Amino acid sequence: MSETVEPAEPDRPAAGPVTNLVTAAVVVVLGGVAFVGSLRLGVGSASAPGPGTWPAVVSGVLVILGVVLAARFRRTDDAEPFTRAGLLVLVAVASMVAFVAVVGTIGFEIPTAVLAFVWLRFLGREGWRTSIGISVGATVVFYALFVGALDVTIPHLL
Repeated sequence: MSETVEPAEPDRPAAGPVTNLVTAAVVVVLGGVAFVGSLRLGVGSASAPGPGTWPAVVSGVLVILGVVLAARFRRTDDAEPFTRAGLLVLVAVASMVAFVAVVGTIGFEIPTAVLAFVWLRFLGREGWRTSIGISVGATVVFYALFVGALDVTIPHLL
């Protein structure tokens, strides 16, 4: 019986306190901006939640987690430094911003399919057929769920 030996992961230095503090600050700022945006949507009340209720809860948790990370920035030594691979996260965020920017104008079908395709093919490195199939399939499922079944008022082409 032969055993498969996993390749050793190269030793990478910890990110360091400055990187940890910057990361915590980014999380707090993003959570704060999202919280302000959710308040603009209207959070409603416990008995009648508004459209901003869940975004407010999630963004509030982000702020709290960012503050905790900032308080522990010197003791966190398991974080890796930023590398070129970390740029994929920026590409993912930029693609989401582009999605949000165009969905109100052209509907959600095309941006949803394109976003799913970009994430699968270029960020996830899936094959062309898999990326196209899942992108189209996911868009159809989202359309059926949100527009057909739940009657959500989102911009759509059909």
